[in-house]
Amino acid sequence: MSLQWDVIGSEGFKFMGKMNASISHEIKNVLAIINENAGLLEDFALMAEKGMAIDPGRLKTLAGKIQSQIRRADKIVKNMNTFAHSVDETTGRLELGELLSFMAALSERPAAMKGLTISVEPPSNPITITTNPFFLENMIWLCLDFAMETTGPEGKRLHLTADAEDQWAQVRISGLEGPQDALSQAVFPGKQENALIQALGGRAVLNQTGGKLVLSLPLEPGGQ
Repeated sequence: MSLQWDVIGSEGFKFMGKMNASISHEIKNVLAIINENAGLLEDFALMAEKGMAIDPGRLKTLAGKIQSQIRRADKIVKNMNTFAHSVDETTGRLELGELLSFMAALSERPAAMKGLTISVEPPSNPITITTNPFFLENMIWLCLDFAMETTGPEGKRLHLTADAEDQWAQVRISGLEGPQDALSQAVFPGKQENALIQALGGRAVLNQTGGKLVLSLPLEPGGQ
């Protein structure tokens, strides 16, 4: 069966667009907070010009808030840069625990908008996988997006973990605690996921009763 490049390409553009939109919103939020604090700093300057006493502690607190937002922006831009470079190579070596933490960070805003948090449990030993970085990021996002859409009010946290056995790695997403009737009727993987799974040489299984999604991937291309 030939790879469905049209589906993979279309899904890739959607993924890139959604992540860029989310990142830009985060940067705008940071800039808004910095602008608000800059306004307060301007107010303090006007007070000083009028000879009014200014509490140094308030200035120190204000400076701390601005520095905190700058650190936040630096982290966001670093993640954006890492994400942008994931398309540089069609094959790369990735540490799975680091990748899961990275994807959790990218998905933090979409999850928060649904009242969810995403936690990551790094594997006890590093798991290195050779694969297409962008395809794998896209696949993990599709898994997370499905989990976020499926999880009902009972579920507040999605949990990511990974392990490896023989020549395979498994990424597990647990916490899918939506209504059982909705979860039992959910279809996963769908057309988009199946196209990426085929490209990655892996497989995905939804365990409705356990509220868990398992993505299995070969540690090396062509691994069985």
